[in-house]
Order: sequence, then structure tokens, then C-alpha cells
Amino acid sequence: MCQYRHDCPSKILGTVMAGQHRRMTRVDSIVEHLTTMLRAGAYKVGERLPSVRQAAQEHDVSKNTMAEAYDRLVAHGLLEARIGSGYYVSHLDLSHPSPSHPHVAEAVDVVSLLREQLDHHYEVRPGDGRPPASWMEDSELRRYFVNFKAAGPDSVDFGYGSSRGYGPLREWLRVQLMDRSIAVRSDGLLLTHGANHAFDLIIRHLIEPGDTVFVDDPGYYPLFGKLTLAKAQIVGIQRGPDGPELADLNAKLVTHRPKIFFTQSQAHNPTGSSLSPGTAFGLLQASERFGFHLVEDDTFADLLSPTLPRLSALDQLDRVLYVGTFSKTLSASLRSGFVAGNPAIIGPLSDIKMVTGVATSDYVERFIFNLINGGHYLRHLRRLRARLEDAHRIAVTELTNVGLTVYAGKIPGFYLWTELPPDIDELDLVHKAAGESIFLAPGQVFRPGRTPGRRAAMRVNVAYGADERFLDFLKRSLR
Repeated sequence: MCQYRHDCPSKILGTVMAGQHRRMTRVDSIVEHLTTMLRAGAYKVGERLPSVRQAAQEHDVSKNTMAEAYDRLVAHGLLEARIGSGYYVSHLDLSHPSPSHPHVAEAVDVVSLLREQLDHHYEVRPGDGRPPASWMEDSELRRYFVNFKAAGPDSVDFGYGSSRGYGPLREWLRVQLMDRSIAVRSDGLLLTHGANHAFDLIIRHLIEPGDTVFVDDPGYYPLFGKLTLAKAQIVGIQRGPDGPELADLNAKLVTHRPKIFFTQSQAHNPTGSSLSPGTAFGLLQASERFGFHLVEDDTFADLLSPTLPRLSALDQLDRVLYVGTFSKTLSASLRSGFVAGNPAIIGPLSDIKMVTGVATSDYVERFIFNLINGGHYLRHLRRLRARLEDAHRIAVTELTNVGLTVYAGKIPGFYLWTELPPDIDELDLVHKAAGESIFLAPGQVFRPGRTPGRRAAMRVNVAYGADERFLDFLKRSLR
């Protein structure tokens, strides 16, 4: 009996896992067995596996069962199918173990009971920590959701939801990423409370106090705060019109060894710049040579062309983690995003998500999927894209006419980076604007460490770039 003992959760988790294995199909068993052998190096890269007929005899299954097992291993990236020849060990090495830090592993073990409450492997649930969903049917909550139509055959559940997020939305995202030439395995995508939550999970898993992290300079200032909380050493890499400046990156790699480089590929916040193919290739070369991960923030991807250069498309999520969100394209109140990457990293991120926040909102994820499934999201994006393009064009014109140096980026985005005249004090301008109830975003906030000696600047949201009160203020202040 283990009541109140610290090792109870581990035993419960073992029971849960045992329950899973008892229900494994023959295909599941073969896939698990061959996966273990492949990752252990039983076959060399490029080596041909036994034919379907031969392997079926060895495993005492039908040819159809064996073919399905091989096909799953192809989908997992472990095998390569060659028509008329057979199945070969893939040249892709997706094993890259990413063990959790000991304290993270211990924390996950302590709450292992929670995993079963999220992922539901058992039908009879006396160990559950919440009332059954059926108890909520006559509650006030049900009345408010009476018009909520489920995205699939399942009804709305008043529970936690899956630890990895709502399945149909994850599958839709995988298809979307394929349009961007990014192949994601089914266990390589995790839903989050927006992009910031994804960054937080990544930092918790990969960064230890004192580790060096590269960021865009100027870059995304909330990220700087998260890294500061993690006690990381933040080093800025100058951001240019084609993305991070490779010359600055290579110069700083001489003296620094980063764990991660966080960068935004397209419609960069705050400069509006976008990654060029040459810069993307240079970043991946540096990542491979110096052994650091790249975290690609693609916040505005749904508004942009899927054919634009992306690190994840070139790398296929080997060293790159890809972060996206619906919060920028739908509503800031709909906190929903995702991170895609190698399953060896996504698995621990899922555990940390469970420990720190239990699960993301099943309601929010179903709501978003319903918008997508009904065609509403696509129509919304079309309208939003048209508004964005018009506002971008007008704001560039008006701000240039005022006398600002405007960096507009190659594709229309939400932000413009504007440099102020040399004799203008950035913070003084911000204080004056506040006195007239005008909110400005000073450039130094976007610089890691608020690097001194840089020309005064500010970020401008194109939606407000042509506001008459704002333009009048600038004319008077810059005169």
C-alpha cells in the first residue's frame, strides 16, 4: 500500500502505461519494436530492411499488417520507401535525445497522476480528480454553450482536454505547415496559450541560469523579460532588411556559445523586415557548426504567402523549433498558439506544460477550429489582409511626409520601424506624447540591454500610423 507516499504517482503512471500496452495492436507492437532497434543502431543508415513478405513471416502477421507497420515508420521519418525496391533506413536522424533536466523530470513524475486525467486511457475512472462531464449537462454552464456546435462527432466536454491540445486543430495545423513545406510528425506539435507560452516552455526546458541566448536586435521585448527571469545572458544580433546580420552573428560566435537563437522570420516585430533565402541558409549553417537551436517565430504566417523563406522549411525541424499563434490574427483574448519541432523536444515541452498549466483551453481550441472548419477564418483573413495592405501603404506615405525615416519591410506587416532626427530625445518625445494621450513605443525598449548609442527610433503600428492627432503631434514635435 502506497497511500500518502512520495512514490505513489510513479506506480500509478506505471499502471497507466501498462494499461496502454495491454491494448496495443500488432501494428503498434511491431512499430515500437522496430523503432527501438532503429534508434539503437541495429541497422545502418541506407541499409535495406527485410521485405514485407519476409518480415511478415518473422513477426507472424499478415503482409497487410507488416506493410502498415513499415508505412508508419516511414511517416515517423525512420524509414524511406523506394518504389520497386523496398524499405531503407532513412538518412534523417530524428533521434536527437533531449532529456529533461533532473528537476523537471522529478516534477513531471510527481504529477504523473495528472497525465491520465488529461489523456484518458481508462473507461472507469475512480481515480479521477474531477466530476464526470455528464454532471455538467444541466448546469448553468451548459446553457451558455447550447449553441456551441462541436467540431467533430464528439460533444463539448467540460473537462481539461488533452495535454497536447485539441486533436483536430493540431491536425489542421500540420496540414497548414505542409503548405509552407514544413513536415511535422503527429507527435511533433503542441498547442499552447499563444506564442509567449511556447517561448516560456522552450526556455524552461532548454535554458539554465548563465546560458547564452541570441535574440534579434531590435527584437521582441517580452521575450527579453522571460530570458531575464531565466537568468540567461542575452546577446543581441543586429537585425537588417534581410533578417539577422550574418556578419554580426559570426563575429559574436567567436566569443559566445549560444544555446538558442530566437528570431522572427517574416514581418518582424518591430522592424517589419523579412528573412531572405541567403540569410536563412547562413543561419542554419551557423546553427549546425556551433550546435545551437533556432526558435523561429512566425506569428503572422496566416496573413503571408506560404512560399516565403522559412528556417523550418529548410531545416525540417531538426535544429529549428517553429512557433505560431492565432492571437495576432484573431484576437488577443483568444490565447492559442503552438510549437512544432522534433518530437524528442516536443515531448518534454508537453510535460512542462502539464506541470505548469495542466492544459490549454479545449473551449478556445474548439472555437477556433469551428471558425476554420466553417470557412469563417479564411474570410476573416482575406478582410484582414486587405486592411493591412491599405493601412501599411498609407502609413508609410504619411510618416515619410512628416519627415521620419521609415523602414517598411519588403512585405506589408503590422509594424514600421521609424528613426527620429538626431536632435530628438526618444524618451522626451514619449513623455510629451503621453501628455496628449498618445501612446508611443520607444525604440530602446526593443533593444536587449537597451543598448546605448543607437539612433532614436520608435515602432509604429500601421493601424494608427495615419491617425490625424498622431501626425499633428509629430509635425509639431519634429519641427
